[in-house]
Amino acid sequence: MLRNVSIVVLPDAAVFELGVLCELFGYDRTAEGLPAYDFAVCSPDGGPVRTHAGFSISPSHDLTPVADADLVAVVPYDVDREPPAEVLQALRDAHDRGAWVMSVCTGAFALGAAGLLDDRRCTTHWRHTDALARRYPAAKVDPDVLYVADGKILTSAGTAASVDAGLHLVRLEHGSAIATTLARRMVVPPHRDGGQAQFIETPVVSLQCDTLQPIIEHVLETLDQPHTVDTMAELAHMAPRTFARRFRAETGVTPHDWLTGQRLLLARRLLEDSDMGIDAIAVHAGFGSSATLRHHFGQRLDTTPQAYRATFKTRVTE
Repeated sequence: MLRNVSIVVLPDAAVFELGVLCELFGYDRTAEGLPAYDFAVCSPDGGPVRTHAGFSISPSHDLTPVADADLVAVVPYDVDREPPAEVLQALRDAHDRGAWVMSVCTGAFALGAAGLLDDRRCTTHWRHTDALARRYPAAKVDPDVLYVADGKILTSAGTAASVDAGLHLVRLEHGSAIATTLARRMVVPPHRDGGQAQFIETPVVSLQCDTLQPIIEHVLETLDQPHTVDTMAELAHMAPRTFARRFRAETGVTPHDWLTGQRLLLARRLLEDSDMGIDAIAVHAGFGSSATLRHHFGQRLDTTPQAYRATFKTRVTE
């Protein structure tokens, strides 16, 4: 379980990605039932580091906390500069002792320089995937995904993909309930496909819309009912086409896609947190049959309900 988290910053560190890691692991949210971390932002010598935005930050640590960290994460940096040898060795040591080693965006180049991407699937920002593959030809660079976890090496694409990757890691280490609470606390955007089946919770979008919000709340409370675009439009007192246009304008997705996504989300929670059978879960989530549930799991998550439960059934944590 994650307890100690160290973030390594190098010259031209990217501010947004550093901020995401601080949001995920650096705030004390124990009052909300979330875990606390011994959190440290580290530079090679403990001194100031200039960011890509032109100002400097002053980490409070050198690399000493990395030696005991359960997670070591590298934020994007100037990849034209080779990371210091002590940083590369610290990454190798972390991996050798079984810690998670994570990169965000071009932080993957540091993992490549440390030899941690050899024969592993990995990713980075799409603008840099070709360069990563050329520089580290033993790495199996996938340019189409938001993040990749290969063993305990976790690499993510650029910018907001760090949120997806971080929530995935929180889910693996702490379970679905913690990941869901954290996602809602961060008010992250709806699930993005991104070319990869992603096992993270999708927080429900709170719509500031007098016409659609009551409909959405009603459907979420009655997902076992046979809702369709037509029935939702009827509840909103709109023609189906008008409702579909309004819904997409407000949420960015079609009513059908949203409804299927929410039903899958409910099914996933039941698979993780209950002992209900697959058939019962299919009915309770509004899919009607286990065959339909399996179809949507395969289509959207590239797995089966049984395999999903085996991987993510809630564990008893310390």
